[in-house]
Amino acid sequence: MGRIVIVAYKPKAGKAEALKELTKTHVSRLLKEGLVTTREPVVMEAADGTIVEVFEWLSDEAIANAHQNPEVLKMWKEYFEVCDIVQLNSLTETGDMFATFTPVD
Repeated sequence: MGRIVIVAYKPKAGKAEALKELTKTHVSRLLKEGLVTTREPVVMEAADGTIVEVFEWLSDEAIANAHQNPEVLKMWKEYFEVCDIVQLNSLTETGDMFATFTPVD
């Protein structure tokens, strides 16, 4: 069974565009490793510039396997160079009844 996740990436100073570009390749790279479904990810931006992504892992096992996969570890290193992963509830928008974000293409 798939596992849908929501993750928030807060860009480091001067790295917002690099983060957006990296996020464009995120799910396709995971798909190439056989770790996610073909469900189209949703990528959006919070008012403070944090990028929020919704995507679907293939299974709990795929999530566990990602932590051992050299290609995924390389990609995560790229992410940590341009952003910090933050808790979703740290975003102002999540305090609203209907959390609203700006789409990222």
